[in-house]
Amino acid sequence: MNSSGLSHNKILLGLVLGAAAGVAVHWLGELEGVRAWVERQSAEAAPRAAGYFAFHYLLLPLETIISMTGTLFLRLLLMLVIPLVFAALALGVAGLGDLRSLGRVGLKTLAYTVAVSAIAVALGVTLVKVFQPGAGLSDETRTKLLAAAAERTTAITSAPVPRTGVDLLLQIVPDNPVKAAATGDMLAVMFFSLMIGVGLLLTRTDAARRLEDALQGLFDVGLRLIRMVIAFAPIGVAALIFTLTAKLGFELLLQLGGFVLVVLSALLLHQVVVYSLSVRLLGGTSPWRFFKGIQEAMITAFSTASSNATLPTALTVAEEKLKLPAHVSRFVLTIGATANQNGTALYEGVTVLFLAQVYGIDLTTSQQLAVVGLAVLGGIGTAGVPAGSIPILVAILGMVGVPVEGIGLVLGVDRLLDMCRTVVNVSGDLAAAVVISRGEREPRGA
Repeated sequence: MNSSGLSHNKILLGLVLGAAAGVAVHWLGELEGVRAWVERQSAEAAPRAAGYFAFHYLLLPLETIISMTGTLFLRLLLMLVIPLVFAALALGVAGLGDLRSLGRVGLKTLAYTVAVSAIAVALGVTLVKVFQPGAGLSDETRTKLLAAAAERTTAITSAPVPRTGVDLLLQIVPDNPVKAAATGDMLAVMFFSLMIGVGLLLTRTDAARRLEDALQGLFDVGLRLIRMVIAFAPIGVAALIFTLTAKLGFELLLQLGGFVLVVLSALLLHQVVVYSLSVRLLGGTSPWRFFKGIQEAMITAFSTASSNATLPTALTVAEEKLKLPAHVSRFVLTIGATANQNGTALYEGVTVLFLAQVYGIDLTTSQQLAVVGLAVLGGIGTAGVPAGSIPILVAILGMVGVPVEGIGLVLGVDRLLDMCRTVVNVSGDLAAAVVISRGEREPRGA
């Protein structure tokens, strides 16, 4: 936990230093202005002049190195998207257990998870569209941003973007899942992953369990590699934010502040309003009693930023504070640690639309619906650990054609948002346990 917190502090420091350097360069006349000055010097002054030497052989190569560093960081993230998304979604569905034997408990859990996650994403998307935190950049500035991002994002945006609902329906089913992965068609990859998960869910053989173990191994390795990439994130984020702010200046940082406020507002509304209504209307429990009872779990979630790390506390709270039947709460909370992450789904939806606004990309209705659906799936397939949402977020950005390099902008403030959305995730798991437990209060076993 300490190393994770240290890493995120370094990422924040990278954001601050990269933004400060970028704003300074922008204030001095932007990188393009410096380059033009160097070209004039080469024509008018002796090549060995001190000023020419400093700018031509030091500043401009440094600009190239910084740009390459940001690109390398993005490539490391993109490298892990396909294997992590494939394994995480398949395991998320397979981990629901045998729904035929679980009966109404399993079906109620699945239905509740999808419904509340969809509400969370819809709430976040609505606030983004109302307050427009990413809007306000000039057309000239956005043109520069898109031009800089075009080369970096080509690799994951080669798949055709659905224009209508019919196109979306056809594109979601791949005729060749390997081809879909190679072309970056994340919608098809995610559908194929879900089908593998359903197959594992319904197939009760030793061979199927070995396949599930292999997927778990792939997921564990991918998660380990993601942590290694995140260790490189302070440098990568500094490089990405420097490139962005050198072109845009301070106005981009103001928009980042608006993004943080929208995310926190959406999380607070979902936590207070949606969960209160849920436990009152569907669970028959007082919201005051509910939130008072789960205080310990919320504090643990905020401090660790990990649903998995909070699971033991959540299990204890469910049985001792909320007095829920153990056979229900244990199932719902264990599954919910990875498959019922409302806060993460909300965050992913908000981030995609915010970055689309920053880059001036007008998403169609079908694309916005796809973002909602994919964010809901992301809540199922996201690892319940710090930074576990990054691969899913990168996948959604690529699927709707939003430049992935924009993720450097939000990674710098991700730690605070990660802690807050983990509180919403864990609270959502406990609210789900309250709702599912209603009518399932058989005597507990010894």
